[in-house]
Amino acid sequence: MPSSPPASPPMEHPLGDISDARVAQLIGQLYSCGPATEQNRLLEHLLQPLGVLSLAAVANGIFGQFRLSNGWQDTHARTEHAHTIRSNDVVALVNHVQQVQVEAVDGLLKILLSAPVMAGSAPAATLVAVLAQRTRARRAKSNQGTDPLSA
Repeated sequence: MPSSPPASPPMEHPLGDISDARVAQLIGQLYSCGPATEQNRLLEHLLQPLGVLSLAAVANGIFGQFRLSNGWQDTHARTEHAHTIRSNDVVALVNHVQQVQVEAVDGLLKILLSAPVMAGSAPAATLVAVLAQRTRARRAKSNQGTDPLSA
């Protein structure tokens, strides 16, 4: 009786498993090369899930100062704020947001896809692929436990 060929290993995504730290670095790179309007959109999105106390603990409090200068519930970024924030500050912010609410970082995918100015950069292209992969993986994992046929 002929034996069946060995099962092939599952295909890995070409990007592999990219760490949260690398995602933060990509967002920092994207921030540094983006125009002020898109920098503001990124900041507004990342600031939404965080309170003032949380923001005070990130990047020497620069984001807490930013939030307080606008009024504590106002997350609208101003152009003058975008110019004072460096890419390493954004990396620290993203690292913190990923600990609090990783879905907020994954939500940047919609912003990137709607921003043609930024979408053409290498960090944006990589980030879009990574965030799409992470979102699919997270959905598959959450659906795995809710499928009544999977038991």
